[in-house]
Amino acid sequence: QVQLVESGGGLVQAGGSLRLSCAASGSIFLINAMGWYRQAPGKQRELVAVINSGGSTNYVDSVKGRFTISRDNAKNTVALEMNSLKPADTAVYYCNAALKGGVLRWGQGTQVTVSS
Repeated sequence: QVQLVESGGGLVQAGGSLRLSCAASGSIFLINAMGWYRQAPGKQRELVAVINSGGSTNYVDSVKGRFTISRDNAKNTVALEMNSLKPADTAVYYCNAALKGGVLRWGQGTQVTVSS
């Protein structure tokens, strides 16, 4: 079983930066890929960025060039570096892990608020 805990959210001004971190524990050998999702008020949860075990990454178009996802396998963490933040980035950000067997695991979420 895998557990995920996010940290690093907060309140920032537009144009600022935040770094989110997700720590995985448990049966981490079951993880195929990890990613970050977000859910803004009144909107559906959307994928922000993913990284697989080989290091390949994908991003939603709205964050390309501004966000970077990385993974430290030795520390069992995945990070999301967010730069040039916009008010539209305001959301609860969730860490996600896709496990062998098709099971998805989620962190509890961390609030990111970008003020104008």
